Amino acid sequence: MFTLENLNIQPIINACGTVTRLGGAPLRQEALEAYQSTSLQAVAIEELQTAVSSQLAIWTGAEAGIITSGAAAALTLGAAAILAGTDTAKMDRLPDTENMPNEFIMSRDHRSGYDHAVRASGARLVEVGLNEVVSGAGVRRTEVWEYEAAISPKTAGILYVYTSDSAPSLSDVITLGQQHNIPLLIDAAGELPPPSNLKMLASSGANLLAFSGGKAIGGPQATGLLLGQKKLVGSALLQMLDMDDHPQLWQPTLLEKNELRGMPRHGIGRGFKVSKESIMALMSALDCFLREDNSQRMASMAGILSDLQSQLETVGIQCHLVWPNVETIPKLHVAAKDAFQACQRLRDHSPRVFVGHGLLDQGLLTINAIALHEHQLKDLSESLINCLCDN
Repeated sequence: MFTLENLNIQPIINACGTVTRLGGAPLRQEALEAYQSTSLQAVAIEELQTAVSSQLAIWTGAEAGIITSGAAAALTLGAAAILAGTDTAKMDRLPDTENMPNEFIMSRDHRSGYDHAVRASGARLVEVGLNEVVSGAGVRRTEVWEYEAAISPKTAGILYVYTSDSAPSLSDVITLGQQHNIPLLIDAAGELPPPSNLKMLASSGANLLAFSGGKAIGGPQATGLLLGQKKLVGSALLQMLDMDDHPQLWQPTLLEKNELRGMPRHGIGRGFKVSKESIMALMSALDCFLREDNSQRMASMAGILSDLQSQLETVGIQCHLVWPNVETIPKLHVAAKDAFQACQRLRDHSPRVFVGHGLLDQGLLTINAIALHEHQLKDLSESLINCLCDN
């Protein structure tokens, strides 16, 4: 077997979390077994995705759903579905959106590098509101009337990034979209756990939802979920499938043939193809994710971090366990005199340790236990003590 060692790659201790740059979360054993067994069989991918859609509808309450090659791919495909609908000529044009509605209204304080996935479809983002809270210039965040004021004949959809404290409220933005018949695409990539968010968001009235499959669910890192209205999900599926077949033989599944002017060619999502193995691995992981006791899983992570906290505090390192909601992932904040230097020393240490770096400018290292293995805990503790006590 060809291994990381053959490439002189040293495995790391991932105390950062489910980030893509470190390979995401550990793959569930059930997902690995599904991947292996599916690799031995051939299936028609469109039929497989259609069967998956029916199961996802049962699990989440959404009209339909497909497996994508990540949450970013789900966002690109979701935006493409809103832009093109069932118009195969528009599917063929993307990302050229000239002379067609192509604007997605978005709150300025929802912007991030991840919205490049939506722009990749050919969509143009129209920012509304002011980021006064972050700039320290005020207390107001974006308000619904500002979305409404931006609606024009060029408006294709609304892009909303969901978190527990997103503003304005999701329900108010959904109501606005429904009043003006403007579809809403939600980026909820990292909003699992809790598992209840799947059903809550799927039943919210949003048209499309994007989730990551390689984070807390425990599926392959390059997988995601696109859930929502059947017609839009069907459009997204058509724009990612291998369409090299005869029109006389082709029978679409999520959409009716008479809804289309013809058989589309390879769409903008063709490069986002997802393998049959990855599809079934994520479905197996999601099945486990929905059946397990999430609060117990989170409590187990909190216990690991509490033990680590005790070990670090014994040698004078200040720590603080952050766990405001028992259904969400706990984190340990570890103080460092020079957090940037400490972070670099951990990366250069043997074994190499990667910690969360989001609060380095506040003098804090962040420890997330979701990607840690039991055999790594002793090395993690010793590495932190070695690097921080000399910091």
